[in-house]
Amino acid sequence: MTYMRAPQLRGCFCCGPSISPRSRPSRRGFLLGAGALALTAAIGRDRAEAQGAEAKPFRIDVHHHLSPPSYVTASNEAGFGDPLMKNWTIEKSIADMDKAGIATSMLSVTTPAVNFTKGDPARRLCREANEYAAKLVADYPGRFGNFAMLPLTDIEGSLRELTYALDTLKADGIALMTSYRDKWLGDPLFLPVMEELNRRKVLVYTHPTAANCCENLVPTQPPVMIEFGTDTTRTIADIIFSGNARRFPDIRWIFSHAGGTMPFLIERFARHPLLVPKAKEMVPEGTLAELKRFFYDTAQTSNRGAMSALAAIIPPSQIVFGTDFPYRTGIDHVKGLREAGVFTEEQVAAIERGNALKLMPRLAT
Repeated sequence: MTYMRAPQLRGCFCCGPSISPRSRPSRRGFLLGAGALALTAAIGRDRAEAQGAEAKPFRIDVHHHLSPPSYVTASNEAGFGDPLMKNWTIEKSIADMDKAGIATSMLSVTTPAVNFTKGDPARRLCREANEYAAKLVADYPGRFGNFAMLPLTDIEGSLRELTYALDTLKADGIALMTSYRDKWLGDPLFLPVMEELNRRKVLVYTHPTAANCCENLVPTQPPVMIEFGTDTTRTIADIIFSGNARRFPDIRWIFSHAGGTMPFLIERFARHPLLVPKAKEMVPEGTLAELKRFFYDTAQTSNRGAMSALAAIIPPSQIVFGTDFPYRTGIDHVKGLREAGVFTEEQVAAIERGNALKLMPRLAT
């Protein structure tokens, strides 16, 4: 990967770089230089937007939400949901995709999925949502894929829906929340589902949610602000240190939002097996070896800080393009990845398409 290098300047840290009077820029020169920089930045932004709007769509968005009518009805009856989710339409999705040069978006239902219900209502809602998504995939050839929803705490129901979604609806993968009430994805309860996902070598996309422990902790901080990233981190740790990462090596995991807070906490992840001997059995090659096998999307993290942190520990080959539509736009992320200055053009192209094709080769046709 390439990083931007600062120019070498002489001087000390307390006084700043030394500039001789002869080389000191004039006020006019400074303003001209500032104007040139602003113009260059504007051109870069315009170029990114032009790449989205004018070129033949080629990007693959792995993090794109839909709102099936039955799900909106259920959210109204249960008293949750926001206007962006409830007012989603397929036309809005296509318009945003076209503006950003996105060829295909992988559809998934956003949080809380079916965490708000259980039993037959949860099974029925998953079935209706998955069939609705499958119809969109059929009605708009090449534009959409489907990550099917499961009622994960219902093991029998999940295994049935998994089979139906993959074999009958031809879903591209399965969408799971990072936690289900008080259980994360390494929990023993989910082992039968994990065994089947591994047997089938399923692509599993995960989306964060707020766990029971951490809803409404601080009035000024809605869960989406801090808890979503934290819950992604919790479930990554649970998958690794429960032993599931090694027990089920053929599950192909995608974690949202650049892995949550995991990149910042990497030192604690890496040192955990040193502090807890039992944990070392789960990562005989080290924690980092497991983390590098997972995939991470760019949704809501297409900025220099987040991408620099992720790229410092995860190779670009494991990063995929995500937008979090309708909560953010595709063009936000097209611009963000370029303005971040973290990746080469070839690496950006792989993030926006090539890496996803390795996971879903059918999208190449």
